[in-house]
Amino acid sequence: MSTPTGFDELIHPATRLSVVALLAATEWADFPFIRDSLSLSDSALSKQLHTLEEAGYLEIRKEGGGRKRRTKVRLTARGRTAFEGHVAALQAIVEGAGPAAAARDRQQEHAKAER
Repeated sequence: MSTPTGFDELIHPATRLSVVALLAATEWADFPFIRDSLSLSDSALSKQLHTLEEAGYLEIRKEGGGRKRRTKVRLTARGRTAFEGHVAALQAIVEGAGPAAAARDRQQEHAKAER
């Protein structure tokens, strides 16, 4: 089976997929909320956010200064489109592996044998 259209290697690793899925459900999210929701360290989350930002999938804003500095994150339109495409690709993979797919494959093999 070939990789379905929309499958995104950048989003696919579990941590990045979790970050993007969390952000898909909100407009903006604060760094501590994302970190705590996904049980990540500051450095691990920072690394994943940086990778996604470089790809144009996230916008990161730093507000305030000093001890009151806040980092807010959101998906860009490009990131949302990539996430939706990746989810659709994963659904296609799952649907292609289930009992209905096995029955369809058997029917196709039977039809070939009759020719």
